[in-house]
Formats: sequence, structure tokens, C-alpha cells
Amino acid sequence: MEPQTLNNPAAGFYVRLSDLMTLTKARLTTLVMLSVMVGFYFGSPDHLDVGLLVDALIGITLVAAGSSALNQLLERHIDARMDRTKNRPLPSGRMNPGSVLYFGAISSIAGMFYLAIRVNTDAALWATITLATYIFIYTPLKQKTSLNTLVGAVPGAIPPLIGYVAARGHLTPQAWALFAIVFVWQLPHFLAIAWLYRQDYAQAGLVMLPKVDTEGVSCGRQVVVNSLMLIPVTLAPWVLHMTGPIYALGAVLFGIGFLVYGVKFALKRTDTTARQLFLASVIYLPLLLALMMVDSNG
Repeated sequence: MEPQTLNNPAAGFYVRLSDLMTLTKARLTTLVMLSVMVGFYFGSPDHLDVGLLVDALIGITLVAAGSSALNQLLERHIDARMDRTKNRPLPSGRMNPGSVLYFGAISSIAGMFYLAIRVNTDAALWATITLATYIFIYTPLKQKTSLNTLVGAVPGAIPPLIGYVAARGHLTPQAWALFAIVFVWQLPHFLAIAWLYRQDYAQAGLVMLPKVDTEGVSCGRQVVVNSLMLIPVTLAPWVLHMTGPIYALGAVLFGIGFLVYGVKFALKRTDTTARQLFLASVIYLPLLLALMMVDSNG
């Protein structure tokens, strides 16, 4: 910790708060919460049980925070070799591995038990599956194969299932439609990130697609294919009578807009087009989910 923060308790507090937000990946957790709420909304059979939703969000937030901390604990030496992550709490030395291990384990376990007791065992089970695939499968695969992005999209797409099963108690095709949307969306989203930070990832020994596809031809092709796939996949809620025609029209228009950025990246694979694709992706999903709820048939 810098000397001035030692003499300034307020500054020290904000540093610790910032470190905690980084450790728990607060921005990612916010997106997880949004997808959980959408799943819960569509899983609610009659009316929205706000108390149950709050319990679900508390439990899932604890598991998500714990998962992020454990992930950074396992990858602290990798993070130390990348410019974009070397200032994180663990590689910078502002937090010690033992404390992060306790925090991650306690937060994750507390979240699972909270879900089992306050929500239902199925929600707790899916949260456990999310953590296990993220920590024990996806994290080590990042050093072994470029297919890690495909595997990592699975735990990233489970939160709407957790929200849905928290409200309804079981999964239906409607829940899997939400899973499919988030799953397919993640692929161009993460490929944009992988291209932007390809040198960092390669330097740290992570096997992302741009490392084996240095020209980016395959990367661009996969972005376009998955962006195209998003259009029919996002129409599934309309086909399953979850939403009305306004959503269907919006999904097509949003999908075409997103595809434009994917094609731009495929044709001209630069940091600028990758950054544009990334920004388009982080705008696209919240807008789509919001429109889905506004024009729902519930």
C-alpha cells in the first residue's frame, strides 16, 4: 500500500473497497444479477415474489463473489505477467493468498447454503455446478486449449437457469432458451476481448484463439457465425410465447446491428474494430433482456 494511504484512512478505505470490487469482479457480478433477475421473472408462475428474488440474489452474489476470488487466487501468477491484471490485489501484493482463499471459500459455501435454505436445493445445485465448472474446468483449460472460451460460456450462461429454477422449482424449455441466448452471446463477446489482449494472454501462457490464429481469420469467422446464430436464438422466447411481437422485431434489429460490428471485425481485425465489437456486446445484452421483460407475455 502506498505511504500516503497509510496516513490517510479515507484513502486507505477506498483502496480496500476498490480491491474488494476487483477481487469479486463487481461489474461481471452485476451482469450475472441481471440475468438471474430475468430468469426469475420468466420463471415466476403467477406473481413476482420479491422476497424470494432478494434471497436468490443474495445467495448467488455470494457464490459469484467467492468464485471470482478463487479464480484470481488460482491465476495470480498468470495475472502478474499481464499488463491489464498485474495491479490486481493478489499479484500486486495488497492481499495475501491465504486471506483470499478463506474469503472465496467461505463466500461460496455460504451462498450455496443460503440458496438451499432460503430458496431451494435446485438453485443451490445449479450455483454449485456454475462454481465447479468455472473454477475446476474452465480456469485450468485456459492454459491448455483455445476451446476454453466455449467451455467457459457454460458457467457464464447458467445464472438465468438459477433465477428461473429459484422461482419455479424446475426447468422448462423457456429456461433453456434464456441459457442459449447468454451462451451464444458470450462467444463474440469473449473473442473481442481475446483479440484486444492477445499479446497479454500469449505472454502469460494462456491459449486463447488469437494465439493459434495469429492472423485472426478463424477468430473473425467465429465472431460472424455466432453473431448470426444470435438472431434465431434470440427469437426463441417469442416462439415459446414468452414475449410479444415487439420483442421479436427488436431482437432481429438488435441482432442485425450486432452482426454489423461482427462483420466489421472479421473484415478488418484491428484493436479498434475489436473494441467496437466489445462495446456493442455489452450494450446489446442488457438492452435485449430489458426488451424481453418489457414485452413479456407474463
